[in-house]
Amino acid sequence: MGTMYGGYMGRVVQIDLSTKEITEYPWNDRERELFIGGKTMADKILYDNLKGTETAFSDENIVVISTGPLTGTGAPSSGRFNISGISPQTGHIGTSNCGGSFGYYLKRAGIDAVILKGRCDKHTWIEINNGSFVFHDADEDGLWGLKASAAQERLHELMKESKGGKDIRHGQLVIGPAGENLVLYSAVISDERAGGRTGMGANLGYKNIKGIVAYGNHAFNIKNPEQVKIWNAKWFEYLKNHPLTGNQLPRMGTAGLVSSMQMRSMLSTKNYNYGQYDDFDMVNGETLAEDYNIVNQGCLTCPIKCARTVNVKGKEVKGPELETLGLLGGGILNNDLQKICDWNNELDELGMDTISCASTIAYAMEANEKGLWDNGLEFGKTDGLSQLFEDIAYRRGIGDDLANGSRKCSDIYGGKEFAIQSKGLELAAYEPRRAVGQGLGYAVSNRGGCHLNGGYLVILEGLGLFTNPQTPHAKADFTMLFQDLMETISATGQCLFTSYAFFPGFLITRPNGVVTTIFNAAIPFIGGVLRLINKFPTVLALHLPIFHHTKAMELAVGMPLKFGSYIRCGERGYTLERALDCKFGISAKDDTLPKRLTDVPQDPNDPKTKVPLDKMKKTYYKARGWDENGVPTLKTLRKLKITG
Repeated sequence: MGTMYGGYMGRVVQIDLSTKEITEYPWNDRERELFIGGKTMADKILYDNLKGTETAFSDENIVVISTGPLTGTGAPSSGRFNISGISPQTGHIGTSNCGGSFGYYLKRAGIDAVILKGRCDKHTWIEINNGSFVFHDADEDGLWGLKASAAQERLHELMKESKGGKDIRHGQLVIGPAGENLVLYSAVISDERAGGRTGMGANLGYKNIKGIVAYGNHAFNIKNPEQVKIWNAKWFEYLKNHPLTGNQLPRMGTAGLVSSMQMRSMLSTKNYNYGQYDDFDMVNGETLAEDYNIVNQGCLTCPIKCARTVNVKGKEVKGPELETLGLLGGGILNNDLQKICDWNNELDELGMDTISCASTIAYAMEANEKGLWDNGLEFGKTDGLSQLFEDIAYRRGIGDDLANGSRKCSDIYGGKEFAIQSKGLELAAYEPRRAVGQGLGYAVSNRGGCHLNGGYLVILEGLGLFTNPQTPHAKADFTMLFQDLMETISATGQCLFTSYAFFPGFLITRPNGVVTTIFNAAIPFIGGVLRLINKFPTVLALHLPIFHHTKAMELAVGMPLKFGSYIRCGERGYTLERALDCKFGISAKDDTLPKRLTDVPQDPNDPKTKVPLDKMKKTYYKARGWDENGVPTLKTLRKLKITG
């Protein structure tokens, strides 16, 4: 179905894998205006097609791979794609966002999104060429069973062979052995980037899809190409001059946050028993940058280049990010950075989410320590972890249990209070007892214990600015605002790191300045103002100079989104996803954290060093227009045009 807007290819394709039938999925401009693209678009498709009785490993599960309208427009950090479906890890809707090149080339093939229904009757890889589809036997072509980089290399070879030895530029995504063996937190890999969270690799594995290749020569339709070039150049310059996106992230990547988290007692240590790790300086961003980093890399059209390149067994590969450093460092009491580099690569090759894998192992170590599960794993003893990763990916021995994540392990062996997850998804490395707004975000996040889907309030609570990290005041309102902003950024096809430049640079570079001090002190007292903004965002009918995203949508797509309507799009997407989760039984009872984080102070001498979750949840639900059970009201659904 065509479109009057720029940025879109105007085609959404549905594939019934059981019958190999290809059909056009109706998606009109009104839906583009309301649901933009990316994960919000996927949520709308899933909302319209799922009843809530389906399970992840069933033919009824639908997987949506979608792009955003800014992908291909040259906007900063806009080469991303989204993959969504019922999560085998959580049992409700899972989403994962990925860099790499696949999203760009899917649009070059003339397609905005692909919907996968049913299940292939044999191991398969799919070739998308200018909108046509070819199904190949993954066993005959030697793909099934390969690790991620070998699978991608084999796809390159197969493409070259099919074109008579000519290289064809293309994008691809694959799963590793973990996805093939239905590890619940298995990832989708594109180039060296991972769509790691919520187990979308297992969904493809169940559907017998080893990989997808996309290529074509469709041109990108940009509404105002000359103005877009000028605006993008201005935007690139702004990001390069901002202290977070132009200095910290390029210099040390997300790994640069380890030292700040240590200083603020936010660094998860020994399975979140503590917030500081004595040997943090052996596994922090400074050490990685000085002793291990070879060169910085970035995704398509990315000026930030946050990725590290390290040496693993004589090869230059993607280095570990913050979550991997934190959770495979202090999280299990390991101070060997080279091991973390090696493990990061091994987990990518196997196709596993490093966050969930590391946290599940930390849970198992503590369960063994407490005498609940005799599994042989101990904090600080890491010589056998490489073999353990293989055992998890191939579901051998205790790996078969660990492959199901910490929640399911705690169902069997006990210790729910230290299975550090929410809704079945393991938390990131930020210890929320010293950043209670981040704790709220973990609990209410639609996909589970996710720092980004949770709103990333930790940037206010010590990792950018420094408002009072222990107060609950205004945290619910800020959580909603940040969630909504990032929801639309993701829907447009951009990296969420572009949101880091939302705060004026001087607030970061002058932490003790008068203006910064006043700003930090005022944050807990502006909840009422934020509530009005969140309730009536469209009154902000303007482009903010520090937020370039809205003007980009206007120039490249022709969609007149001002800052307020941009927020409203995010609110619509976030509530839509919650309404979809509610079909699968999600409610306030699931918006929880382990008792270690809500009942046990991190500092025994300071009772405030725990997450006052219940109080913040009530405020959050009210701000969102959800009822006391955490379910969006009919009035809210109608206001947001989710239902009639």
